[in-house]
Amino acid sequence: MPKTVYCPTCGKPVSWEPSSQFRPFCCERCRLIDLGEWFEERHRIPDAGGEPWQDGGDGPRGDGETRH
Repeated sequence: MPKTVYCPTCGKPVSWEPSSQFRPFCCERCRLIDLGEWFEERHRIPDAGGEPWQDGGDGPRGDGETRH
């Protein structure tokens, strides 16, 4: 029996199985709404360490380059 999860956008139940094309979303519309929220920076992944390459530290690749 497949597990049921809830769409993070609208809350509708979604069956967690290969045939659920947009899982964990119920449909493409909800998936695109969520993607748009990431693009608009409404969702963020917290970074406790900050971004040292923006204040003159090592670049994200550790090559000493400062990127902005």
